[in-house]
Amino acid sequence: MKRILVTGGAGFLGSHLCEYLLSRGADVVCIDNLFSGNKDNIRPFLGHPYFEFVRHDVIHPLFMEVDQIYHLACPASPIHYQQNAIKTIKTNVMGTINMLGLAKRIKCRILLTSTSEIYGDARIHPQPESYWGNVNPIGLRSCYDEGKRVAETLMMDYHRQNKVDIRIVRIFNTYGPRMAVEDGRVVSNFIVQALRGEPITVYGDGGQTRSFCYVTDLIEGLVRMMDNDGFIGPVNLGNEGEFTINDLAEKVIRMTGTKSKIIRKPLPFDDPVRRQPDISLAAARLGWEPKVGLDEGLESTIAYFRRKLETGANAEK
Repeated sequence: MKRILVTGGAGFLGSHLCEYLLSRGADVVCIDNLFSGNKDNIRPFLGHPYFEFVRHDVIHPLFMEVDQIYHLACPASPIHYQQNAIKTIKTNVMGTINMLGLAKRIKCRILLTSTSEIYGDARIHPQPESYWGNVNPIGLRSCYDEGKRVAETLMMDYHRQNKVDIRIVRIFNTYGPRMAVEDGRVVSNFIVQALRGEPITVYGDGGQTRSFCYVTDLIEGLVRMMDNDGFIGPVNLGNEGEFTINDLAEKVIRMTGTKSKIIRKPLPFDDPVRRQPDISLAAARLGWEPKVGLDEGLESTIAYFRRKLETGANAEK
């Protein structure tokens, strides 16, 4: 039985990863400071004999014995990572240094969840791993974009200098149950607005594109990367299907049956125009490709938020 550390384990992705690893018989240690994570995400596992939750901030050193480290800790939505930009970049830099230091000491494999944001407002489409990106180093998003770029640098330097066994994954837009109601990302925003009967906010003309990967597909890709010998990455994980924001808004309106209307607001500063992963490397090296289409994934995500909002409304009565 492997003992596996998941930083950011009470977050959206982290909680799904913990659940998947438990289902495979692993002994899971979940680390989270609950800045953007939520204890409700891991509540079903708290009584599990092989699950342990430790409230800890990765900007401080951590000492324990584990066989693998999945380093997910970092706010991932613009609302959360811009709320405390200094905290975000500290998490990316100091947190990654601390986790790499732990991996070096105990000689275990560490996987970093980086992001498609390292490509910035890409000039190449779709984005391959060989593309170096087009990122504003002093913009509002740079605490996250540049923070993740530095985290990748640290991973490679610890690998080259100290022979740390690393894996780097660049995650593209992922969605599904356990996203926060006030998450601020486009899928959750549209669904929550639609279910509340509020206007659906589209920024700009809605012609900008995104590619949406369902959470179960992403988690399978992470585990395949961790378990793969001889390939450190970086590797893109995401869904190749490209949709405009207008496409997504119309799908959500149709699938929720809402009477919400679309309203338009100015495009946020440094918002990427097009975002689509080239996943040919993941297919070749991991045998991985996403299986869940957007309509199928939205159906279960809408059902989750419907239950979440109804539970919240009942609790207020």
